[in-house]
Amino acid sequence: MKKYKILIIGGGTAGIMVAARLRRANKNLQIGIIEPSEKHYYQPAWTLVGAGTFDMKKTIREEKNYIPKGVDWIRDKATAIDPVAKTVNTAESGEMEYEYLVVAPGLVMNLDGIAGLRESLGKDGVCSNYVDPEYTWEVLRNFKGGNAVFTQPATPIKCGGAPQKIMYLAEDYLRKNGLRSRSNVIFATPGTVIFGVKDFARTLNQIIQDRDIYFKPYYTPIKIDPKNKKIHFKYSQSGINSCVGTADNSINEELVRDTEIVMPYDMLHLAPPQEAPKFIQQSKIAFQEGPSKGWVKVDINTLQHPDYPEVFALGDVAALPTAKTGAAIRKQAPVVAGNLLQLIKDKTLGKKIYEGYSSCPLVTGYGKMVLAEFKYDNVRDSDPLLSKLFDTSKELYPMWLLKKFGLPYLYWNQMLRGRM
Repeated sequence: MKKYKILIIGGGTAGIMVAARLRRANKNLQIGIIEPSEKHYYQPAWTLVGAGTFDMKKTIREEKNYIPKGVDWIRDKATAIDPVAKTVNTAESGEMEYEYLVVAPGLVMNLDGIAGLRESLGKDGVCSNYVDPEYTWEVLRNFKGGNAVFTQPATPIKCGGAPQKIMYLAEDYLRKNGLRSRSNVIFATPGTVIFGVKDFARTLNQIIQDRDIYFKPYYTPIKIDPKNKKIHFKYSQSGINSCVGTADNSINEELVRDTEIVMPYDMLHLAPPQEAPKFIQQSKIAFQEGPSKGWVKVDINTLQHPDYPEVFALGDVAALPTAKTGAAIRKQAPVVAGNLLQLIKDKTLGKKIYEGYSSCPLVTGYGKMVLAEFKYDNVRDSDPLLSKLFDTSKELYPMWLLKKFGLPYLYWNQMLRGRM
């Protein structure tokens, strides 16, 4: 049985960043990364791909070029974790033993989480930047008018702002191409507000009002009917058991049951329901009940598992009350690496703390972006340097340049190398 000082599950943003930081701090550590994919994807740019302003090929690079030197790349899938025996099973490479484990496999799309989604996705105007942003761009280019519906599920999703980013870009595209007057742009969400942090919500609410976008809170997608090009929503406003009077005639909504609304679509973009990989859900390291069921249990500040102190988790799979973004991982990785190194050195946990920082670069049109940065409890947490130069709660062209050029450069050349 192969044994590692540190075993990392996942070679995405989180796993690579932690490995790179550990190697930069101590080149003698024996580290293994379990990652089946030969390709590494820069997914934050997929919003721009879906709007025709970024090349999909430039979001894909070879995984081998980002595995830190000296780290063993186990090109395989993790299939089970036994935190008592301190082992990880793999699909083809057998069992691995570890002294310390970093869990960062990301999440997976559950295409069966909404009835009709699997059958309809990728054809007849049903698209998702989470799955195939090039098809989103194809749908947008071929759109001639009618209802353009953008929605998201009730499950946690990575980059919670992504479903509305493509909505703003699509609306701008339709306006620029003379199609806006014959189009209804609709954003339907299970959420109660457009954004959780007030400073940024104020700007976004103004945009929605100024651009005549239909905002539909309390709308949870439950079924897609591709034959009739209709999407069904459960209306779920707290304390209200009936949505009588909420169906909107201007977009041909129809109330079919007390809490079910049916909406026709000509273009439908949605984020699929998302969940932790099955081997995580079935492991003792995951919550077995409650609102975080299936996600890895960690201390929200130290990112250490409360029951198995040699286990740490970060990224999308960790049960943290903040947005699942690459920006969050940028702040989580130094905490995991620092606390882990201290634990190895003298058996005490380091003092590094994660305060819940995350960021959502909210692209609101071609050449415009609001940079929403926040931490736990939806407290604004904007970068001190940027804040001196810009009010990042406003739509700004320099923030668009940051999104399109600055952040991809920093990702490939700094973040994945463990330098930031």
